[in-house]
Amino acid sequence: MSMNILVIDDEPPIRKLLRMGLATQGYQTFEAPNGRTALDVLSRETVNLIILDLGLPDMRGHDLLRVIRKDFRDLPVVVLSSRDDEAGKVEALDLGADDYVTKPFGMGELLARIRAALRHQLAVQGERALFEVDGLSVDLVRRLVRVRGADVKLTPREYDFLRVLIQHAGKALTHAQLMSAVSTSSDPQYLRVYMRQLRLKLEADPERPRILLTETGVGYRLRSPDDEAQA
Repeated sequence: MSMNILVIDDEPPIRKLLRMGLATQGYQTFEAPNGRTALDVLSRETVNLIILDLGLPDMRGHDLLRVIRKDFRDLPVVVLSSRDDEAGKVEALDLGADDYVTKPFGMGELLARIRAALRHQLAVQGERALFEVDGLSVDLVRRLVRVRGADVKLTPREYDFLRVLIQHAGKALTHAQLMSAVSTSSDPQYLRVYMRQLRLKLEADPERPRILLTETGVGYRLRSPDDEAQA
């Protein structure tokens, strides 16, 4: 069965580009130039994923996302944002967007983000028992962490952060989402300290991380085992 993607963007050239690019991968597309049309499509069609431009003519993309999350809680949403709109990206992620792609974007990157969002949707139904990526192995049942075969001891709080990142592997998480998930201080500096400690223990080269990636101005992303966009 084909996957249906709703493209919400007010620019016809962008919609055409996405329609053609998605078609090469077997995706079927619905198109909406504004929020009102998007909600109409969602009310009558089966949609498996949404690509949402934050700059819409009839309403803020964030407001539309808020409505979507209220009625379609688990529907994956990948937002499109301008390169300098860091605040907009953070707000969208905090509202429940699964990921974002910055304009101008490459179709290869967007397709990888789509695949990651769809994989994450499937994974939320049951947490994987063993997580492995680039030499890191985490047994979530026994709470064992190994790096290139060697046991690594994490503090309880470090493990809490790592577990949240694993649960959302491949997805960008904002500072607020991470701090809220472990019920700790809201000071971003506090989070940076823990991310630094995790990199020292998990990365072959903490100064050039390959596993625990920084999303500039947004937060952090744990590399997914098959996240082509970050390989």
